[in-house]
Amino acid sequence: MVASLKELITVPELGYGADPEERFASSDVSWEDYESLLVKLEDNSHYRVNYLDGILEIVSPSRRHEKVKTNLGTLVERFFHKKRIRYVPLGSSTFRNKAKKAGADSNECYCIGEEKDIPDLVIEVVITSGSVNKLEIYRRLGVAEVWFWEVNQLKIYHLRDSGQLPKATVFANNYGYEQITASELLPSLDIALLEQCITITDSILAVDEFEKGINP
Repeated sequence: MVASLKELITVPELGYGADPEERFASSDVSWEDYESLLVKLEDNSHYRVNYLDGILEIVSPSRRHEKVKTNLGTLVERFFHKKRIRYVPLGSSTFRNKAKKAGADSNECYCIGEEKDIPDLVIEVVITSGSVNKLEIYRRLGVAEVWFWEVNQLKIYHLRDSGQLPKATVFANNYGYEQITASELLPSLDIALLEQCITITDSILAVDEFEKGINP
């Protein structure tokens, strides 16, 4: 659904139906208006705001989305603890770069080792398709690795330098990221195990099963 910026700013009931995931988008939005909207919504953590080249999108995540996001984050953090990997959780933080006309509210994100201005890892839960390409936003921001949870599967993308990329069309379509089968940031993480445990509805059982499968 496309709406004017004024409509986007004045939709207090967005997303409070049965369990919808709603998206409202507007084009030709200035960077100043984008930042003004972030200020207006800074006390409302329910909304996610994305911006790319003048296209602004507000997302009202569904309850299902938030459950998956939280469960995924919990398991990843248990992995960090079990493997004694130092990390800084940044949650659903906002990252933006005016010069590159890109900004996003992440679902979950982490710095590996010490805190940095831009996270090393961003995790996104995809329930419905959006109006802006999150991979392109994260490329411009310089995020090393992005995971998308979509249809009960993790899709992992690692950012490559232009010199590392083959001239295949698939890399152009992935905006400089290479889709890989295992995380390069967390190479010992069993992705199949993680996918399996995310789908366990009992959160305690999910953590128990995940930790049993983590090699010491």
